[in-house]
Amino acid sequence: MIAVSQFGGKSFYSCLVAKDELGKFFLEDLKRSGVETNLTYERLSLGITGKCLVMTSPDAERTMNTFLGISSFLSPKHLDEAAIKDSTYLYLEGYLVTSPNGLEAMKEAKKIAEQNNVKTTLTFSDPAMVKYFSTQMQEIVGASVDMLFCNEEEAMVFTGTNSLNDAREKLKQVAKHFVITLGPNGALVYDGDTFITIEPYKVKAVDTNGAGDMFAGAFLYGITNNHSYAESGKLASLASSRVVAQYGPRLTPDQVKKVMTDLIP
Repeated sequence: MIAVSQFGGKSFYSCLVAKDELGKFFLEDLKRSGVETNLTYERLSLGITGKCLVMTSPDAERTMNTFLGISSFLSPKHLDEAAIKDSTYLYLEGYLVTSPNGLEAMKEAKKIAEQNNVKTTLTFSDPAMVKYFSTQMQEIVGASVDMLFCNEEEAMVFTGTNSLNDAREKLKQVAKHFVITLGPNGALVYDGDTFITIEPYKVKAVDTNGAGDMFAGAFLYGITNNHSYAESGKLASLASSRVVAQYGPRLTPDQVKKVMTDLIP
């Protein structure tokens, strides 16, 4: 959501933090980043805000140690129905399938969106979510989603296939459009009619944390701001390449401007 906002889009993030120092920091950070939210500090509940320790190895891969804290209690009551109705896309985070409350929140949010002609978007988040919570993930996908974000491994695990070509064909049955990220090989975008190959931007990766989020945020900004699927994929590929070439999951405002200007011939 921060990536959407950084590129000039409008975003809203439903979440749950506690009335503690980190909760206050988190809400202030969202505000500074131009992201609206369902929470105000004064109305927060007592508890402990969730946190995540991310360790990056020399191969640029991440290991995450997560304490969910109060966020494990995120439920349908924390949804902002008006914000969903006022959206072009609802973006659902796959990690929520691990929590019964979170799963119900996802279902309710998707229901509200579909009843109000808001397009639904889902990210699988992590191969483990698809592998160990396949039933819950199938429930969220339901008949279909308008947009799906996943990587190559997640696509094959979800579809029960052993190749990218087989996986992408089966994904057509559950997603009207989708993006499969391919790491250093770029990405594959399905626009509902044809497959579009998104070329990678060659960089030396030092930290892959946040790359998928940046890709999704930049892509969603693109398709909601009059850019084609191919153009949005190119923007997302460039933005995520800049993220992995440094430590930390975000770009600075100056880096975002540089991404935009570098896309102009």
